[in-house]
Amino acid sequence: MYNTGAAFLEALQEAGVSYIFANLGSDHPAIIENLAIAKKENKELPEVITCPHEFVALTAAQGYAQATGEPQAVIVHVECGTQNLGGAIHNAFKSRVPVLVFAGASPYTQENELAGSRNEFIHWIQDVFDQRGIMRGYTKYDNEIRSGANVKQLVHRALQIAKSDPKGPVYLMGPREVMEERAKPVEIQKELWEPISPGAISPQKIKELTNDLLSAKNPLVVASYLGRKKEAVEELVRLCDRLAIPVIESIPSYLNFPSNHSMHCGSYWNTEKQINVLDEADFILVLDSDVPWIPVRNKPSNNATIYYIDVDPLKEQMPLWYIPSKRFFKADAYTALQQINDYLDKNSDIDQGVVSQRWKKHSKYHNRQAEERGIIEKAESDVITPEFLTACIREITDENTIVLNEGITSHEVISNHIGASIPGSYYGSPAGSLGWHGGAAIGMKLANPDKTIISLTGDGAYLFSIPSTVHWMAKRYNTPFLTVIYNNSGWKAPKQSTLGVHPHGIAKQTEEFFVHFDPPADLSKIATAAGEAHSIMVKNRAELKSALKEGLQFVKEGRSAVIDVYIPHVYSAENTNTFVKETV
Repeated sequence: MYNTGAAFLEALQEAGVSYIFANLGSDHPAIIENLAIAKKENKELPEVITCPHEFVALTAAQGYAQATGEPQAVIVHVECGTQNLGGAIHNAFKSRVPVLVFAGASPYTQENELAGSRNEFIHWIQDVFDQRGIMRGYTKYDNEIRSGANVKQLVHRALQIAKSDPKGPVYLMGPREVMEERAKPVEIQKELWEPISPGAISPQKIKELTNDLLSAKNPLVVASYLGRKKEAVEELVRLCDRLAIPVIESIPSYLNFPSNHSMHCGSYWNTEKQINVLDEADFILVLDSDVPWIPVRNKPSNNATIYYIDVDPLKEQMPLWYIPSKRFFKADAYTALQQINDYLDKNSDIDQGVVSQRWKKHSKYHNRQAEERGIIEKAESDVITPEFLTACIREITDENTIVLNEGITSHEVISNHIGASIPGSYYGSPAGSLGWHGGAAIGMKLANPDKTIISLTGDGAYLFSIPSTVHWMAKRYNTPFLTVIYNNSGWKAPKQSTLGVHPHGIAKQTEEFFVHFDPPADLSKIATAAGEAHSIMVKNRAELKSALKEGLQFVKEGRSAVIDVYIPHVYSAENTNTFVKETV
């Protein structure tokens, strides 16, 4: 038997897909049967990872793609499974991560006219007018498989689009009758379906940009996801070493610049204070950043010359977006940095005196930041502050560690205090749907089986991750990782948002923000029940370091661990912040 389902699976294998993260349903008999045949006949196909929840399936595929750049496949059940992807498809789309999602569709015959005709009551209930429309605002491409004759071409075209900048998810659907349709094998030349070549900048514009850069007294680089290509980090370091240009990271989702480099001047989230180097800059090169700054909180000088380089410089999927940039370039940051560095090699006359002065200035700023962080980390207190917690986690990391950051209100603390300096050692989600870290850790571990994965998350994001599914999968597929929960017993972000708009309102006066999680749940035990993870609860500062070492040891021995660490309560966090500021 060779049918559309068999051709579809073959196409995934040909395209280099390693894993199918699957939540199967009544629309997938052709897929299931062909997978069973392949297993019996030892036919090589992508490995199936059974996922009890679709959100985790897509998040795991996203984590794998973030680590490798290679898209994986996710299979879900008709429109219900598609909707259950929920915020995960938002995350993949906004994060520009390639992945192929396939969903079946309710059969379109009901009297056994064709193989796969309706034979269950849900085939009527799950039949909707526009299943593809559920995904259309969050995918680069969607289509319906209508025949086995060209299913391979559709799969390869979908993946070609997914892998071409700006990268992103794609969606295919196929009714049961079509997937059961007999087909003739088709040979595909994979090399004819490669993604489009990276974009570059014209030589004239490179000259203009570089001349403006060399004329600047206080240049600055802002980056957010440049580190999706590790070699881009190397090119940025090369540029900054040569010209003594400081770098700040805005809501980083990758390691964009080594934190131990003298030109690294901090990582920022919803920072309320004006960033000094941003305010002083007379030239700003923005590289791969959706939100390089938040104008109502901090922004550049009106006199700054801004150049913007991004694979998606118009942000066509963002209804409101603009920055005052002199030039916008649709280009690959790695390619553009190579062009700038090559131009400097051949055509520049660099004032080494100016470069030396800048290096001294920003090195001093970098060192002062490091000293201030050290003071905060060591501040005497009866509570476990996020800064102290992150510093303790830093002590158990090494060059073989990958850190995931979904700390939300602790995001800036984690990115600044974790000390990541190796490209590919730090990842975050720049998107808006919480729960990314759990499935992403599984995907990261599948992509890097020899690495130690440490996932840092708030208690709110931990619950959003569907930890029961995450840790069942981690056990079954031998992807152990360490989770550390920054548990403030609630959602601090909505409280901060409210205070930002109503700083003296009734919510502030009454201390009622409707965001606390009291009475608290024993969060780590969820992972124990679902996946036999080792669970530890830490409320005492003196017990923290030993608990982290204990949890890491279990992970190295092949068992996941979850450490639930109580940091200041969401309703008392500002008291700790005041203490920290006074200490500094």
